[in-house]
Amino acid sequence: MTATLSAGFADPVLDAQACFRAVLDAMSRPGRVHRLPGLPELPAPLGRAAAAVLLTLADADTPVWLDAGVAAGAWLRFHAGAPIVATPAEAAFLLASGPPPALRDLAQGTEEEPHRSATLIIQVAGLEEGAGWRLTGPGIERAHHLRATGLPEGFTAEWQANRARFPCGVDLILCAGDRLAALPRTTALEIG
Repeated sequence: MTATLSAGFADPVLDAQACFRAVLDAMSRPGRVHRLPGLPELPAPLGRAAAAVLLTLADADTPVWLDAGVAAGAWLRFHAGAPIVATPAEAAFLLASGPPPALRDLAQGTEEEPHRSATLIIQVAGLEEGAGWRLTGPGIERAHHLRATGLPEGFTAEWQANRARFPCGVDLILCAGDRLAALPRTTALEIG
């Protein structure tokens, strides 16, 4: 029996452009929640925003690590041509649908080439502006509040250690359903 792959973007060019614009805006305005155009049925446990981000950013030259299972890996290889790697440290982009790998174990970039760091996409249970963490840093006029539910205990301390490695460190894209928000490594995060 042959398994069938679900579709990718309905209009690959326009949908990828819209998603890229949302990711770019999210990175330049940390903590702002953006809604993405929906994708059709996806292999579980891939969420719509996380799948759209991967389709937009991953290609044949970007190694991807994901914990979403064989069907999700096959779907991504088919639609984006991205090579799937065995360990998180090898990846340029990572998708965590369960507990994410430790940020310190991912590609950090170097002082000379900080852009060689990883981007971690984490599927969370929910994203809400106006409550939760207090975010400050580039792209935020004074402060912005974001609540992300479903992250592991100790995430705040791990994020503070990641920020201390600047200009090295990992950037995050948080996805919940069809919504996303970004935390570039320059963003300071405080509870409440």
